[in-house]
Amino acid sequence: MSTSKVTYLGDLRTSSVHLQSGNIIISDAPLDNNGKGEAFSPTDTVANSLASCMFTVMGIKARDLDVDFSGSTAEVTKIMAADPRRISEIHVVFQMNLSADAKVKTILERTAMTCPVHYSLHPDIKKEIIFNWK
Repeated sequence: MSTSKVTYLGDLRTSSVHLQSGNIIISDAPLDNNGKGEAFSPTDTVANSLASCMFTVMGIKARDLDVDFSGSTAEVTKIMAADPRRISEIHVVFQMNLSADAKVKTILERTAMTCPVHYSLHPDIKKEIIFNWK
């Protein structure tokens, strides 16, 4: 079964439908690549997926540990390189809304580094991950 259906809307914009839920993501080419920059670019979604995936696996582990970090945020910075144009770095700074002991923090941080997106990104992409705890 397919995961999504992507439609090219013209003018460097796509619409992606998640087939199971019907949720839609619009992507736009970035300003620095002939686009309008009015939505996530495809490479923005890759970088953003790293933080989302890390939060997801931490959330699974947090349930097992009976802790809740709802309200936590992550700021994602994507850095591009040229020749060929590609993502060269992804920086993620987590603001964790949880007061926890060192053991729980270590478990959650290590769990985050095992997310499938982290493992799927090319090893040449530098990943700088910072956790700031409450």
